[in-house]
Amino acid sequence: MKAIHFTGKGEASLADLPVGDLPPGHALIKVRASGLCHTDIDVLHARYGDGAFPLVPGHEFAGEVQAIAADVTSVRIGDRVAVDPNLPCGTCPSCRKGLTNLCQNLKAYGVSHDGGFAEYSIVRADHLHGISDMPYHIAALAEPLACVVNGLGSAGLRNGAPMPREALVIGAGPIGLLLALSLKAEGAENATVADINESRLAFAAELGLGGIVSGSADLARRTRSYDFVADATGIAPVVEGMIDLVADGGTALLFGVCAPDARISVAPFEIFRRQLKLVGSHSLNRNIPDALDILKRDDGSMAKLVSHRLTLEEVLPFFTKKPTDPATMKVQFAAD
Repeated sequence: MKAIHFTGKGEASLADLPVGDLPPGHALIKVRASGLCHTDIDVLHARYGDGAFPLVPGHEFAGEVQAIAADVTSVRIGDRVAVDPNLPCGTCPSCRKGLTNLCQNLKAYGVSHDGGFAEYSIVRADHLHGISDMPYHIAALAEPLACVVNGLGSAGLRNGAPMPREALVIGAGPIGLLLALSLKAEGAENATVADINESRLAFAAELGLGGIVSGSADLARRTRSYDFVADATGIAPVVEGMIDLVADGGTALLFGVCAPDARISVAPFEIFRRQLKLVGSHSLNRNIPDALDILKRDDGSMAKLVSHRLTLEEVLPFFTKKPTDPATMKVQFAAD
């Protein structure tokens, strides 16, 4: 089979690989759509996970079940499915508390195990979720959307909780827009995105979102105006500055991935006096079904985030060259 193959730190190529044997409890998936995430770039450069090489990347994927092990009863050949990539140990303290995304021994397809940037992938059957007739390129958004759902849950904005009247997401990349669209879908009265790139803000407006230029005087005038503010940039100074934008009693979500050695300065008195909530969010936590439910209800806006549907050969350069076109959103390998 054809696959994108990481053979060492910074080394990515297109390869012909054997499909491999099907272990008990597993299914063989014909990959129909697989999305590129910035985490995949970090995996390539050994900045995320244990630096497992050789490796087929890709943790945002959906496809069709082609074969199942003899002991598998949860899926059948021909089923259309989305994949939950996280592989928690199930026994560490975090897992026992239900925080499988914080597993001390967390593994994942596309990070420690071969993932979705290949024609076929072998996946544990209990990590597959039916997608009915949902198009594969939309179903492949379930993993990043599940990360968003986990973030909203961490911020106390799930399961019928009141949604913020004024919400701001800083960063109008694909994950930031997915977060803003989710806030809107779940009932936020005004969902706004901030970015330095005005063409991305124009795209956000097409999706029905408000927009404001990062670092502008207009945004500076909105000090303490937003009930909920999320960073989707992973830039430490942006995280530090967003605290001033949170309204008294509001919540700040650290959703973007800052460098491990980055530091910010926040006055403890301000958190105390203004009764602020600072929360973090990492990955997804067994909530692919929740994400699929949101995608089923979506009006088509989330699907517009898929800007490229390419062959494996065409996807490969995106691992080594940073896109310069702001119109580039979610890049996917598409086989359907």
